[in-house]
Amino acid sequence: MIRMSNRLSEPIQGTADFGVLLVDKQAGITSHDLVAQARRQLKQRRVGHAGTLDPAATGLMILGVGRATRLLTFLVGADKTYVATMRFGFSTTTDDAQGEPSEWRTTQDLTDADVRSAFANFVGPIQQVPSTISAVKVNGVRAYKRARAGDEVSLPERPVVIHANNILEIDRGESELGPHLDVRCLVAVSSGTYIRALARDIGEVLGCGGHLQTLRRTQVGPFSVDQAHPLVAARDSPDNPAAERHLIAPSWVASRALPTVLVPTPQVSPVCSGLRIPADQDQDQDQDQDQDQDQVPTALLDATGQLLAIATAQNGLWHYAAVFGSVRQ
Repeated sequence: MIRMSNRLSEPIQGTADFGVLLVDKQAGITSHDLVAQARRQLKQRRVGHAGTLDPAATGLMILGVGRATRLLTFLVGADKTYVATMRFGFSTTTDDAQGEPSEWRTTQDLTDADVRSAFANFVGPIQQVPSTISAVKVNGVRAYKRARAGDEVSLPERPVVIHANNILEIDRGESELGPHLDVRCLVAVSSGTYIRALARDIGEVLGCGGHLQTLRRTQVGPFSVDQAHPLVAARDSPDNPAAERHLIAPSWVASRALPTVLVPTPQVSPVCSGLRIPADQDQDQDQDQDQDQDQVPTALLDATGQLLAIATAQNGLWHYAAVFGSVRQ
C-alpha cells in the first residue's frame, strides 16, 4: 500500500449522484436557498453543504451531491479565509450591517497606527464570544432563534485561532450617524470563528464600537473561490451553464483535502465491501511517523484514482468512516 504525496492534479468530472460543487454564493440568498437551488437544477434531493454563509455574505460554499454528502463531514472543520470590511464608529444589534446601529462614537482621534495595533491583538489563539444571532445552539435551540424571539442570549466564550488578520486598506468616510472608519482586511481563521464577532471585539479595543460591513469567503481549506461557479437559473444557456457541468468528482476533492493512500488491486474489493485490511505504511517511514498517521482521516483510492473509502489507521488496520464502493468517477 503506497501513501501518495501527489494530489490528483486536475479536477475530474463528477456525477449528479456522486459529485461536489464549488459554488460562488451571491449576496441576498440564504445557504438553505442555495442548497434548494442545487437540488432543483440537478434533480437530486440529497444535497448538503460544508458550512453556511450569512445571506448578505458572498463567496465559496462547498456542496456535496448524492453519496458525496458523506464527504462533507471531513471538510466542515477546514480553516477558512475571508476578505472583510469592518466599520468602526458604532456597533449594531447583530454585529453586522443588517442590525440596528447603536450610539455613534467618534473615530477622528484614531490614527492608522492605532488601528493596526488593535488588529495585531487578534492574531493567534484567542477566546471569542459568538454573536447572539449565530447558529450556536443554546439548550438545543439556535441562538439566533432565541434572539429573534426576544429571549436574552448569553453565549460562553470559546477558543478559536486567527491565523492572519491583515489590513488591506483603511478608509475614512461619513454616514448619517457621523464620521466612521472602514477597514478592509484579509482574515484567515479556524473553523467556527465568527468574523462579525471579531469586528465587534476590535471595535471594543478601539473604544468606538465596530461591526461587519461586508464579507466574502475566498477559501475553504485548499479550495479557492477562483475554482467556484455561481448557481444560475437557466440550465442550458451558453452564458449560464447547467450546474451538472461543474460537478467535481469526490476523488479529486478528497485527494486535495486529505492524505491519500493507493489501495492495491487485490484489496479493492474488500475495501468496497467494508472489510478491514492492513493499513501498511511506507517502509521508509519511521515508527514515530507511523504513529502520527493514526487517527488521521485518509482517502483510499484505487489505481485509477477512484475514491473507495475514507478511513483511519487504528492498530494496524483501516477503520472506515465512509465507504463509497467501486463507482466510476
